[in-house]
Amino acid sequence: MSLDKDAVWLITGCSTGFGRELARILLDRGNKVVATARNVSAVTDLVSGHEGTALALALDVTKPDEIRAATAAALERFGRIDVLVNNAGFGYLAAVEEGDETDIRDMFEANVFGLAAMTRAVLPSMRGRRSGAIVNISSMGGLVSFPGIGYYNASKYAVEGLSEALAQEVEPLGIKVLIVEPGPFRTDWAGRSLKTPKVPIEDYAQTAIARRQRTQSYSGQQPGDPVRAAEAIVTAVEAENTPLRLVLGKIALAAVRGKLAAVAKDIDAWEDVSTGADFPEATVAQTAGR
Repeated sequence: MSLDKDAVWLITGCSTGFGRELARILLDRGNKVVATARNVSAVTDLVSGHEGTALALALDVTKPDEIRAATAAALERFGRIDVLVNNAGFGYLAAVEEGDETDIRDMFEANVFGLAAMTRAVLPSMRGRRSGAIVNISSMGGLVSFPGIGYYNASKYAVEGLSEALAQEVEPLGIKVLIVEPGPFRTDWAGRSLKTPKVPIEDYAQTAIARRQRTQSYSGQQPGDPVRAAEAIVTAVEAENTPLRLVLGKIALAAVRGKLAAVAKDIDAWEDVSTGADFPEATVAQTAGR
């Protein structure tokens, strides 16, 4: 089945931001959409007027019972789920030393374990049809680290690693995987969905705290347009050759390219040391066939 206007999309985290704009665009053009949020009242306006093609559900991705119920309800209503968009999650701005154990674990529960649980719940039906797409919303912070967001970086690096492995596992089964890596966009990421340290450490004033203040003051002025981002995601999913990664925004593109260049520079500079860590060639040749 082609991933076009006939596709059924299940999107987590539709109350605001990318999830909301994506659901709106898809519904306006006639797609079937399962729009979810922790509080279902936050998405009832989205589905209003689209009663034949939309389903609003309460879904907290950290709660296994709600994941099972939402998946079952989507399949019962539409018969299939063609595209899963793992968008739910939140940010945490803290220096590594400032990190609060509860806040760190809560973020990983949503950003990583909830994403993985949703994926496991939806994959059986996709495997059965040998068709589908998994869209995991990562961040440029899933490839590039910055002071003050180490724990958020870690959660998104986990999403990247999981997604890369998943893509190789499901590609022979006719299932696509797309990792979306946005830069700064005008969503509420730096507002309602962002947590900060309970006990700041002033020694990080010029690094983690300074970046935290810039990020929060920047809210509402980011160059990225969530509507254009949502349109780009749809285009990539429906493309015949969907990329594994979709970087969104000029800032993200520059940051990712800079990171790749820096990694290549380090690897090239230390190539002799890296290759010298192997057994001598003769020893490797002697044991290669065993």
